[in-house]
Amino acid sequence: MSIYILNIETATTNCSVSLSKDGKTLVLKEDYDKNYSHAERLHVYINTVLKEAKVIQKNIDAIAVSKGPGSYTGLRIGISAAKGLCYALDKPLISVSTLEALAHQVKCENGFIVPMLDARRMEVYSAVFNSNYNQIRDIQAQILNEDAFAEYLEKGKVYFIGNGVEKTKTLISHLNAIFIESKLPSSNEMSQLAYNKYKISDTEDVAYFEPYYLKDFVALKPKPKS
Repeated sequence: MSIYILNIETATTNCSVSLSKDGKTLVLKEDYDKNYSHAERLHVYINTVLKEAKVIQKNIDAIAVSKGPGSYTGLRIGISAAKGLCYALDKPLISVSTLEALAHQVKCENGFIVPMLDARRMEVYSAVFNSNYNQIRDIQAQILNEDAFAEYLEKGKVYFIGNGVEKTKTLISHLNAIFIESKLPSSNEMSQLAYNKYKISDTEDVAYFEPYYLKDFVALKPKPKS
């Protein structure tokens, strides 16, 4: 019997929804907008992918959501939507690492993959994977400098991907550094990862699951009125 999973990715400005069948993406809807539009578009996209795939909600087998790290507000919106669907449809919730899914956008035979998401100032959320997508360094909120990732750059090619690339390439000029620009996490790469988890019943407690923020939320102070 085929397994259908609805995948939701809202960790960055890309509002992305896909429906997969047995780990393969059937329909993908995303906007790659530079502004956050999740509140307006997420449920529209969910309905669109189901309609295009000709799959009704009750026939979904699970809901997968990107768990972070990433935008506090974006993650809250995506996970709230996923939880609501799980409750309404009585379906399991699967969480997928945002950085792991982003790493899967890179195809390389050797070297290292560094998915990175922009954090405040000169900081990024990053992890390190090998070319087989095995994570070899944990996720960190990392302050960038000229020596960042030096131990990997000395060993081979390092593929940097994500919206943290823009500020990273201003600091790192090593010949082994390859910057893949204009890429954001997508629900497309969640399809296989979520299916792998589904097959081994690696699911979350819907009531208690929280996003992986990595850092505490810091609210910006409102500007004084002139």
